[in-house]
Amino acid sequence: MTNLTRRQFTTTTAAAVATFAAGVHAAEPTTGKIKVGQIGTSHAHASGKMEAMRSLSDTYEVVGLADVDLEKAKRATQRKPYEGLPVMSIEQLLSTPGLQAVAVETEVRQLVPTAQLCIDAGMHIHLDKPAGESLSAFRQLCAAADAKKRTIQMGYMLRYNPAFELLFQAAREGWLGEIYEIDAMMGKLASAGLRKDLAQYEGGGLFELACHLIDAVVTILGKPDEVIAFTKRTEAPKDTFADNQLAVLDYPKATATVRCNHLDPFGFPRRRFQVAGSGGALEIKPLESGEVDLSLTEARGAFKKGTQHLTLKRAGGRYDGEFTDLAKVIRGEKQLAWDRQHDLAVHEVVLKAAGMAAD
Repeated sequence: MTNLTRRQFTTTTAAAVATFAAGVHAAEPTTGKIKVGQIGTSHAHASGKMEAMRSLSDTYEVVGLADVDLEKAKRATQRKPYEGLPVMSIEQLLSTPGLQAVAVETEVRQLVPTAQLCIDAGMHIHLDKPAGESLSAFRQLCAAADAKKRTIQMGYMLRYNPAFELLFQAAREGWLGEIYEIDAMMGKLASAGLRKDLAQYEGGGLFELACHLIDAVVTILGKPDEVIAFTKRTEAPKDTFADNQLAVLDYPKATATVRCNHLDPFGFPRRRFQVAGSGGALEIKPLESGEVDLSLTEARGAFKKGTQHLTLKRAGGRYDGEFTDLAKVIRGEKQLAWDRQHDLAVHEVVLKAAGMAAD
C-alpha cells in the first residue's frame, strides 16, 4: 500500500483537467480577504459549504446568511456552522459593500433563479448541484455570467478529491491508453423523509446525487453521442420517487454506466468509480475514501507496472478544495478549469440520464 498526499502529486487540479476544458473568466485581480455570503440552508451540502468558507478564515470573510425565509435562516444560526452569522434578506446581502461572491445553497428548484439574482448583482458564485430542472434556464444563467465576466463554480466536490485528481491526470496523460469502459455507482438507503423530498423531482436520485459521477465521466470522455436511461420507481403507487436508476452513456469506442440506487443499505461503502482502457485500469472505492487500485501495463512516473493500491490523503475538509480554488479565480490568479461548455454538457447529460427533458 502506498500513502500519498496532495503535495506529492506533480499536477494540480487545473493541470489534471487542462486538456478536457478551457478556462472560464478569471476575475479582476483583488487582494485581501474575499467577502462572501451564502443564500439558503436547504441544500444537502449547505452546512458543509459554510463550514469550509469559515474554516478558510485567512481567505474569506463571511458577511452573512440570507434566505427568502428569514425565520428559517435564524433557526439555522442555532447550529454550529452558522453560529453568530448576521441574518439578512437576499437583497440586503447582495447590496453589502465589497461583496464579491455568494454560495448558492437553496433547495434544488431555486438554485438557478437565485444564482441569476447573484450574477445580475455582479457576484461570482459557487452554485451547488444539480443546476436545476431546465437546461435552457441554466444556459441563460451561463450567458449572463459570461456577459458580466463572472465565474460560476459548480458544486461537484469530486473534482477536488485527490483520487479523482489522480484519475484525471491518468486520463489526460494517457496512462490508461484508449479508454473503453467506465462503471460508476453512487447509492444509499433513503429515509422516508428523503424519499419524499426527492420524489418532487422527476429525475429522482440520479438527478440529485449521481450528477457527481456524470461530471467526472464527461471530464474524462466528453459529451456522449447518446444517453439511455432506465428508471425504476419501486414503491409506486405509494410514492413516485425514482429510486433505482441506470444510465448508459454511449461513445464511439466506449460505454459508461452510471447507477444510482436509493434502496441500498450498504450504498456508501459500495460507491465506486472504475475506468478501464488498453493501457490500464483505475478503481476508486469507496468513492470519497482516497482508496485507489491502479493497474498499468507499463510504469508511469512514480507508479510501477502492474497493480498497486494507493491511499490518497485529502488536505482539509470535504469542500475546502473548492473554495481554495474559487478564491484563486476571484483574485485573478488563474482560470477555472471547467468551462461553460463543460458545465452545460454535464447538465444536459444529467437531465437525459435521469429521464428528464433536456430543453
